[in-house]
Amino acid sequence: MLLPSKRWKHFTAMALIGDGVMALVHPRSDAIAWEGGPKAWQSLMRKLRDHPTLTRAIGAAQIIGGICWVLHHEEEDQEASD
Repeated sequence: MLLPSKRWKHFTAMALIGDGVMALVHPRSDAIAWEGGPKAWQSLMRKLRDHPTLTRAIGAAQIIGGICWVLHHEEEDQEASD
């Protein structure tokens, strides 16, 4: 069974990877989904909506970051249990 801190790590990785995949598959829709919030954030999301290649690049970085997150914490957990 996962401990609460491990669950949050797993959830964070899942969110990063999942949103990254959505950005790769449909970048405009992904940017529109995140348009709510402060004006500066809305402006950023509109720019990402209008620049799908940049949105895809950010999505790829999210996927890589999520995978690295999982691998890093998996190594930490292995070392802690040894």
